[in-house]
Amino acid sequence: MSLFERYLTLWVALCILAGLALGSLMPGAFAMLAGLEYASVNLVVAVLIWAMVYPMMVAVDLGSLKSVGQRPKGLIITVVINWLIKPFTMAALGVLFFHHLFAGLIDAKMAPEYIAGLILLGAAPCTAMVFVWSQMTRGDPNYTLVQVSLNDLIMVVAFAPIVAFLLGVTDIIVPWETLILSTVLYVVIPLVAGLLTRHALMARGGEAAVTGFTARIKPASMMGLLLTVVLLFGFQGPVILAQPGLIALLAVPIILQSYGIFALGYAAAWAWKLPHNIAAPCALIGTSNFFELAVAVAIGLFGLNSGAALVTVVGVLVEVPVMLSLVAFANRTRDRFPT
Repeated sequence: MSLFERYLTLWVALCILAGLALGSLMPGAFAMLAGLEYASVNLVVAVLIWAMVYPMMVAVDLGSLKSVGQRPKGLIITVVINWLIKPFTMAALGVLFFHHLFAGLIDAKMAPEYIAGLILLGAAPCTAMVFVWSQMTRGDPNYTLVQVSLNDLIMVVAFAPIVAFLLGVTDIIVPWETLILSTVLYVVIPLVAGLLTRHALMARGGEAAVTGFTARIKPASMMGLLLTVVLLFGFQGPVILAQPGLIALLAVPIILQSYGIFALGYAAAWAWKLPHNIAAPCALIGTSNFFELAVAVAIGLFGLNSGAALVTVVGVLVEVPVMLSLVAFANRTRDRFPT
């Protein structure tokens, strides 16, 4: 990992502070940026999110799916946790905390939007930072790639229906058109662009060309993430500064979900006697979130200044330190798994 990647938590924290400061000093400028939208999609944020997502999709190799049948256990755990458990437990935690445990500490009118933000995080499994966590635990890169590729394919068809169902259960009216549009914009189009780019690079220079290209455009992806954080915290600045304790409250169910999902996946991998280089990435993939997609859909559904968008941004803040702690735990328990 580069120095920049190693201290990503620090850069995210600094961007949060920068967003809060700029949002307070230049409210007119941020109001103008917030108004640059089409069909409920903010154009500035859309460009930044595409910058984040596109490099990840170039790394997806659909051809790697042919090896799925050789070692299916890790894939089964990942799919079950990501699509049959995680979204529903996140929704349950949201209802528990924001309708009950935190009911007297938050604005009751905002509770449905906070729950919606949690649902969007829970229904969007990670497709990018997974490769970093896998590398840090010495995971099998080819197997990780198969898992990510399979997740992306499932996400294209499953994300919108699961989110719509869960949001409906929590009494929120969801415009299907906006949800599907967001899925197409932030999953389907980048995936197709990434596959076409990969095909062209493979024809030109093989895996070396793909690796070189992704390395060159990676700074743009990281910059897109940081600028998005600045913008979102600038938009949310007044709310955060007025209620600093709110951020801590929003982080609680996200943190509990992260550690709980990791424990479930890691224990299942251990019980099924998976080798550590598959078990660790398997559990980490289920824990990490595709927060770029969650942020995008939250903005499209509920607006830039919504509680749902705020929750997804808090997810960005929480994810890196939580995932680093889980990586450290996985590395310390390596000897508990078969080689």
